[in-house]
Amino acid sequence: MVIFAGTYAMTTAIYGIVIGLAAGERARAFKAVSPGMLSPLGIIFGLFVAFVAAQVWGDNDRANAAVTREASALRAVVLLAATFPQRAGARDTHARAPAHR
Repeated sequence: MVIFAGTYAMTTAIYGIVIGLAAGERARAFKAVSPGMLSPLGIIFGLFVAFVAAQVWGDNDRANAAVTREASALRAVVLLAATFPQRAGARDTHARAPAHR
């Protein structure tokens, strides 16, 4: 509803600007645009919006899948870490720590 209201407000503003500019000599130039052009322009705009929405939807699905895979991998690490002995983990940590001077 918010997007619809925003689009309506923007369309009203553009219409007001065009009507304000369509005075005198410019009025004939604005009347030169055929109303028959509005239908194809509307269809092109609708297709553009549909393709952009499909792209965003696909990107969102891929992002959700990546987050799910990462969460699953982290859960597997936590579950596997509990099966290792505590001493072995502590020994490896100290062996790999850099020497301080």
